[in-house]
Amino acid sequence: MTLKDKTTVTFYNGLTTIGGPMIEVAYNKSHVLFDLGEVYRPELKLPDESYQTLIKNELIGDVPNFYDPKITGKAIDTDRWEHAAAYISHLHLDHSKAMNLLAPEIPLYAGSITAHLLPALNEKGDFLLPAAGHDKSYTRPIIAAEYKNPIQVGDITLKIYPSDHDAYGATGLIVRTPDKQIAYTGDIRLHGYHPDWVREFMKASKGSDMLIIEGTGVSWPEEKHDENSEEFTGPKNEVELTEEIVHLQNENPERQITFNTYPTNVERMLRIIADSPRKVVLHAERAHLIKESLDEDYPYYYLPQDKKYSDLNPELEVSYDELLKDNHKYLWQVVTDYDKLLEGGLYIHSNAEPLGDFDPAYKPFVEQFAKNNIEFKALRCSGHADEKELKEIIAGIQPAILVPVHTLHPELEENPFGERILPKRGQTVTL
Repeated sequence: MTLKDKTTVTFYNGLTTIGGPMIEVAYNKSHVLFDLGEVYRPELKLPDESYQTLIKNELIGDVPNFYDPKITGKAIDTDRWEHAAAYISHLHLDHSKAMNLLAPEIPLYAGSITAHLLPALNEKGDFLLPAAGHDKSYTRPIIAAEYKNPIQVGDITLKIYPSDHDAYGATGLIVRTPDKQIAYTGDIRLHGYHPDWVREFMKASKGSDMLIIEGTGVSWPEEKHDENSEEFTGPKNEVELTEEIVHLQNENPERQITFNTYPTNVERMLRIIADSPRKVVLHAERAHLIKESLDEDYPYYYLPQDKKYSDLNPELEVSYDELLKDNHKYLWQVVTDYDKLLEGGLYIHSNAEPLGDFDPAYKPFVEQFAKNNIEFKALRCSGHADEKELKEIIAGIQPAILVPVHTLHPELEENPFGERILPKRGQTVTL
């Protein structure tokens, strides 16, 4: 370390898109990278997901000295960088999908839930991008970090904090260099299951030299209703969402009711199972994911073409034919064969795929239910802070510099406590 050493922050991706932030903090000969996701742009209809294609279309950041040289063809400059590490804030693909592109010798950290769930999600090789020289189902090692326990990367110290998002096990990050502190929220909200965790992160981050905050909640000013955009219509929090699912069951005692959720939203699924007046039955693949990652057993069913999972308890299996005929006993997760559901039934789409109007697959997906006389009910609760919550988080941290990322309109986030920077892709800020 010399008096000339400065903390730098370089913004490689995810600045004016919802998802895909890739940010590097560096000091002297140490640097860290977070996150490692891919921007979701299905409308591009890309021919492949090769490294070159993703870079060309700006779906991942053109980050030097972190990617595997087998993929980039460029060696890592170990003379310049003696210490390196990477971090993933949570499970969602826009924060994790490119993690296998990371050079294998660079340690990758995540919260313990994320570290255990990601290999299970990638078991079939269809969740993450493939690693060079490995089978597609390979998931590179992830170090399960202890919350709030310092991780030393040369001159840089990392601390990972539990947070709240609709991805189970989401975390935030505080980065310390010898002269500066940078806080990174990852994806965050105050209306989830654990607002107390978010406020603890805010307290630990207070007075940071830089706050890098997601801004999904200000992304659609043109869609604003009386209070919020479409993203925030429906139940105001996760508790209300579960209560509504229970209410729908009680109001429809003799009606087939099915549902689906996003696979990484494990906590919502567990709350639905715990509170449901009907017996909840999961598709075997989802039951296997929960069993493999959390070692918990729940009722499940197989589709006729499904492979069998040896870790599932045979005594908990429910016949698919029984589910298709049921109109009162079960609340079950449906993933296909929607035309086989009973007419007059109710399907609850709770942040499941397809995720919304921005996905070309969403409209025809919704329309098929009407054709079969099945009520489609979108019951969502955003994983992101709305405008009011974003202001509360910023006010709680009071950063010297605010950098909004992960939003279509970063200019709509303001910092009453200091400077705001809207970096361009690839720009380096010296603190």
